Amino acid sequence: MTRLLEEAFERASELPQEEQDKFARFLLDELDAERRWAELFSRPESEDLLERLADEALSEHRAGRTWPLKLEDL
Repeated sequence: MTRLLEEAFERASELPQEEQDKFARFLLDELDAERRWAELFSRPESEDLLERLADEALSEHRAGRTWPLKLEDL
């Protein structure tokens, strides 16, 4: 375990039990989500789909049907 992760767990251990459980659930959910994304992107059909989506996005942009993303509008 890295020192940074040890520090995070040490600090989390100082939280009330309910907050520790929320933090643990968040971490476990994130790890599960990362695993699912990795599985999806490892599939051969994912590369084709991502390439088609990228081509579509570039086509939309070149046709003037996109606009700059403003973070304050999110």
